[in-house]
Parts: sequence; C-alpha cells; structure tokens
Amino acid sequence: MRHIVLAGPTASGKTKLALALARQLGSAVISADSRQVYQGLTVGTAKPEGSWQNGLYLVQKIPYHLVDFLPPAQTFDAASFCTRAQSILQTHPQKPFIFAGGTGMYLHAFFVGLDPLPPADPALRAELTAFAAAEGKGALHARLAKHDPVSAAQIPPGNIQRTMRALEITLLCGRPASIVKSGSFGGQFPLQKAMLVYLNWDKELLNARIETRTRAMLAPMAEETRALLASGQKADCPALKSLGYQQILQWLNGEKNQEETFDKICTLTRQYAKRQRTWFNRYKNALRIDLHRAADFDADQLAGHILRIYQSQTPQQD
Repeated sequence: MRHIVLAGPTASGKTKLALALARQLGSAVISADSRQVYQGLTVGTAKPEGSWQNGLYLVQKIPYHLVDFLPPAQTFDAASFCTRAQSILQTHPQKPFIFAGGTGMYLHAFFVGLDPLPPADPALRAELTAFAAAEGKGALHARLAKHDPVSAAQIPPGNIQRTMRALEITLLCGRPASIVKSGSFGGQFPLQKAMLVYLNWDKELLNARIETRTRAMLAPMAEETRALLASGQKADCPALKSLGYQQILQWLNGEKNQEETFDKICTLTRQYAKRQRTWFNRYKNALRIDLHRAADFDADQLAGHILRIYQSQTPQQD
C-alpha cells in the first residue's frame, strides 16, 4: 500500500493539511512528531485537539495515531516509532495512511531505514562525560563539529545528550555519524512506498507564523508546565526537554521575564525550522508545495491538489 508523507518545518500547517487529506481520502493520520507523543504537552507541541474514544485519539472524528499516549518521564525514539507505526499499518493493510510530522529521523527510519548503530561504549561515554563536565557543553559540541560538521549543524549546542551520542558514533565507527545514520539512501525518497509532500514556506512568512504562534501559546505553556510539576514530574523529565519548555521553566523560576522567554523560544524555533529544512531538502524527488503568501495555504484546496497527483501516480489496488 502506498501512503502519503506530509513533511515541513514547524508551524507550516502540517496538521491542518493532514486532516484535510485524511478527510478527503477517507483515511487516518500517523503523527511523526517526537514531542506530540507526550501526555500533558498539548499547546507547546501544537498537538491537535482531540479526545480519546474506544482506544483511539480522534481529531474531528479522524483517528490521529501516535499522539498523547506516552507518560512524561518515558523516552521515545525512531525505533519505537517504527515499531508502533508498523503495528498500526498492520491493522489496515489495504488502507493508505497520512504520515504527518517534522521529525525527519522518524520518517527516514520507517521508509528508508537506518544503518545499525553501535551500542553505547561505557569507557568512551565516561570519557566524553568527563570532558563535558570539565570543558563545558560548548566544547563538547565544538569537538563534534570538528569530526562531523553536518551533525553539529543539526544538533543544538545545548543538547548534550544528542551531541554526546553523535560524537560517540563518530568515534566508534571512524566516520561521521551523519553518514552512518544516513543509510544507503542518497537524495531520493522511496516513492513506491509513499508520496512525499513538503510544505515549502517563504522564510520570512514562516518566521512570522512562528512568532504569532509562540505569542499565543506562551501563557498556556506556562500552565501546562505548572501542571506537570504539580503532578510530580521532574523539571528535567524527557517531556519537559521539548522545545520551549526549559525556557518556560526559567520564566517560572524568575530567571527570565516573559518577553525574554518569548524572544528565546522564537529564536530556538526558527533554528529548529532551519534544521528541518536542511533535513528535508535532501529528498530531491519530493512534491514541493511552495507557499509565498498566507492566502496560498488553503488546506482543502491543497489536499485536493495533492490527492489528484497521488491518485494519478498510484496504481489502483484490486
């Protein structure tokens, strides 16, 4: 069965378009978002508003899989995504699904595959941990940039866990982690498995969308953060490491004021969008939807356009 993958940077309207596609195709959505999996994080992850009914998370009566199910203290990765997504597909083997999200590694792992990665090496991990403690996160990130500039460009300097793992893979394999992780796939998406659609917003227009969304979600994010802490979650739990929530914690702790928090989250979100653009630009055979004006984004019209192309390219199943 050939599916549709809807990708794009954060704040590009993937959820709204995914719902329009699912409605017109009579299908369901599988979220490829590493943060929307968490319970208790709704506003800050732009999780679609829905409700649980009979074991399904429904958004506008459409099943929306792999959101709102994981406790905040648990971790989730590409392998977990692949296992759960495959299980969902097996329940409806003759049904095309809409995959929607901006976590490129999840989509790449599922549709393309990844080279086997070396397990953690205790001695090397101890050495890197000691180096980071002595020299700081910035020095560890600079060390990664020396060996693997591609990974360093994709990983924020403050994310010590991802920096350390990428550096570990690089040193253990003797070649950059960005190459090891890329598998054998060059610049093409396996179109026999799915049609890849990429929402390509004008940069300045996307930045304006990011600022508008961030302003609207700031206070509700603070309430979500307070609620998670009140429920007993720790400030450094995996869920609260999602983009923006550490900055909300600094605001709540009095370390930053509201405007400083807004500015920082906008900056981090713009940087994240840039990394997403870099990731998805590798796929040279994606159907790119160029959006230069706000009026260009009409979910129902775009869904109809995408489905006409999808149906013209997809052999009919008996």
